[in-house]
Amino acid sequence: MPSKDDFIKAEGRSFPGKTYVDHLLRPVFNDQRDYLFKQMFQIHHAHVVMLAEQGILDKKEAGVILKGVEEVAQTDCQKLEYDPQFEDLFFMMEHKISEQIGPDLAGKMHIARSRNDMGIAMYRLVLREHILVLLESSQLLADALLEQIEEHAETVMTAYTHTQPAQPTTLAHYLIAILDVFLRDIKRLWSAYETVNRSPMGAAALSTTGFPINRNRVCELLGFNKLVENSYDAIAGADYLIESATAVLSMMVNCGRWIQDFLQLVTREHNIIKVADPYVQISSIMPQKRNPVSIEHSRSLASSSAGEALAAIQMIHNTPFGDIVDTEDDLQPHLYRSYEKANRVIHLMHAVVRTMDIDKEKALNRAKTSCITITELADVLAREKQVPFRLAHQIASSIAKKCSSEKLELNALPIKIVNDAIGKTYSVSLNQKEWYRIICPIEFVKRRNIQGGPDPAEVKRMADERHKLIKAFENRLLDEKNRLKIAEKKLKESVQKIIGKK
Repeated sequence: MPSKDDFIKAEGRSFPGKTYVDHLLRPVFNDQRDYLFKQMFQIHHAHVVMLAEQGILDKKEAGVILKGVEEVAQTDCQKLEYDPQFEDLFFMMEHKISEQIGPDLAGKMHIARSRNDMGIAMYRLVLREHILVLLESSQLLADALLEQIEEHAETVMTAYTHTQPAQPTTLAHYLIAILDVFLRDIKRLWSAYETVNRSPMGAAALSTTGFPINRNRVCELLGFNKLVENSYDAIAGADYLIESATAVLSMMVNCGRWIQDFLQLVTREHNIIKVADPYVQISSIMPQKRNPVSIEHSRSLASSSAGEALAAIQMIHNTPFGDIVDTEDDLQPHLYRSYEKANRVIHLMHAVVRTMDIDKEKALNRAKTSCITITELADVLAREKQVPFRLAHQIASSIAKKCSSEKLELNALPIKIVNDAIGKTYSVSLNQKEWYRIICPIEFVKRRNIQGGPDPAEVKRMADERHKLIKAFENRLLDEKNRLKIAEKKLKESVQKIIGKK
């Protein structure tokens, strides 16, 4: 162990100490370099344009500043390494700009802004991009689910409750349930996007500035939808982080549940779903294996994404309502990684869903087992034979128990035995046609034609409605991407206009 004197000698006696560099400043610098570089220069451009337009900066000086900023913006950021003479990436870039245009002009570009409003604006710009990327990949998965829904409106399968065979449904009915939850998650992402896509610029440290700036102009040039109006809120409010985290957390937890179902349905024992060859791996020692690793990795990544989102939420918990490092550079990469992993999950499952094959015959045969149409017997007795429902349920229960004890399926029971069991409780009977319709899972599904049920016609109606919703989300995404392109173009044109006036 080094002595105290040896440790101090190795660390140095002035800021920053070696430990502080190795375990904080360098990792933070690397994250800033990897995530914030482009956004930093977007803000430089927009702020200087606004200062010039407001007459706070001389147009000629603004042109020199913007030209210098343009030069430094061409730096290959991946080649940048931490330098202890600069606290972070921001100050390193300020130094490089100063080398281009001189310290006086470099200093002027920081009139009426702070590291506070600038930092939060960078975080919001990065997060905005991550949300849009996830929304775009989510469109693919939603489309793939809808495609399978339209193909499998009549593919009868077993539905489970408490992990046990419960009643017949269809694959389409099941997938619509998944799609509906997924579409609500997309809606939650859009809500988070609206919260994130607001400009804090002009808040400065937290109380705005004495200079006559135009906050709305910077907002427009950066493609934000609106301002975070209250300047204290712009700096202190971290709910944009919480909402972003909870949106992706919800999506990954919800996806993880049906991904787990898929892993069961692809087993050799179930074998309802067959994953396409490009998304399975063969065992190194057991050549018969088709390991559904694409689904396994999706489940794992979904859990990891959720964990990163929870880490971000936890880092905000019980922090002061103000400018605080807990919500800044240490937290942000957790959210970015959460969205990056979520995006990988959605792309992987899109590929699986889009290309999977369904064994319809096996799914139907499975739905003929485990007495899962027995509730229809109780319904028929009550609906068509006027047996009090509680007695009808008792009759159905006694027949189910008989099948279980004798290891028989319903379709193996002769009608006479069924009628004998009914007759012990109530003086009615079934004919062979009625019994067949009770034990037929296809008929069971068709009779469930209430709104939201698995009847194929009802499923097709629901699919048509979902198609409209998916199309609306698709149009919204296209509109937003086009709006951001227009804002980016406007910023570039504004910069060139000022540079050209030198």
